[in-house]
Parts: sequence; structure tokens; C-alpha cells
Amino acid sequence: MEFADVVRRRRMVRDYDPDRPVPPEVRERLLEHAIRAPSAGFSQGWAFLVLETPEERDRFWAATTGPGAPDGWLTRMRRAPLLVVPLSHKAAYLERYAEPDKGWTDRDEARWPVPYWDVDTGMASLLMLLTAVDEGLGACFFGVPPERIDGFREAFGVPAAYTPIGCISVGYPGSEDKRSPSLKRGRRGLDEVVHRGSW
Repeated sequence: MEFADVVRRRRMVRDYDPDRPVPPEVRERLLEHAIRAPSAGFSQGWAFLVLETPEERDRFWAATTGPGAPDGWLTRMRRAPLLVVPLSHKAAYLERYAEPDKGWTDRDEARWPVPYWDVDTGMASLLMLLTAVDEGLGACFFGVPPERIDGFREAFGVPAAYTPIGCISVGYPGSEDKRSPSLKRGRRGLDEVVHRGSW
């Protein structure tokens, strides 16, 4: 598929065919492409928790959602045969920039105008979303509620130094996949978001 087509076709898929697993070679391509993302100082401060067995996925949903019957969104999302949780590792950046070629030996987080550990992990996530489209799959990036992060860490033994920036569900789109009502807002045009030369 041409790159322009991949970009145009990328959307968040919220329902999956539970009977069609993601082929192992495709799963590996998703991850191989993710680690090609840019990272400040080539710090590569990311990790990816791959959940694909029914038990692993059920444990994820139990840790990250509330009690009671799941709503329609959750029912459809739980059908995804593959979940990948991208995690950022701030310490990798603070340590990298304390090395001689960078020289910020104080490891002061205030030196960073934005948390590049989260930005870079987000870029790795986008590469997975685009790869899914290129492979004929659907994917959705969604957040882990802040009040559920401790339970998520405990459920999977995630070290405190790693922060989940969200989760990516991956699979073949299901028959109930619907466009988000948010799309009715329309995509903002270049004339609204691009400022050339000055604001």
C-alpha cells in the first residue's frame, strides 16, 4: 500500500473479529516498526507489553476497567485479539543526557521543555497504528484511566519506572465497527491549523 493511502485510511477501529488472531509475523512487524521511531538522544526509553492470550487480555481488562457489565464500547474492544501497552521510561532519558556527549549531569527533569519519554513512546505507537493499516488490520489507541494504573502495574509486574501511555488494540475489524460520533465535527483544515511565518 502506498504511504499516502496508509495515512488516509488510518482511523481508530473499535470492534474486532474475535475469531481471527493477528498472525505472529504481523505482530512482530508492528513491534519492529515501533522501535524505528525517533527518540531524543537515541535514548529509546520505551517498552512494549504484548498481551495476546485470552487470560492476559482478560487480566488487562479486569485491571483497567470498573466493575459491572461492560458497555457497548468495552464489549467490542474486548474482542481485540492483541493488545500492546506502550510504556515510557523517563529514567532512560535522564541517564542518557547525563552521559559525556550530553553533559546534563544533574539529571534535572526541568531541563526538558516537554516529557520527551512520553512523546517518543507516542511516536512509536503511531508507527504501530500505521503498520496495522498497511497490514490490513484495524487498531485503536486508547488511554488507561489514571486511577487504574496501580492495578495494571500489579497485574503485570510492571516496574514503577515505566509509565503506560495508553494501550493499542489490534485485530481484523469486526462487523459492528462504527465510526466515532466525534467525526461529525469534521477534520480541521490546513487554513485553521497552519501559521506561516507568524501567528
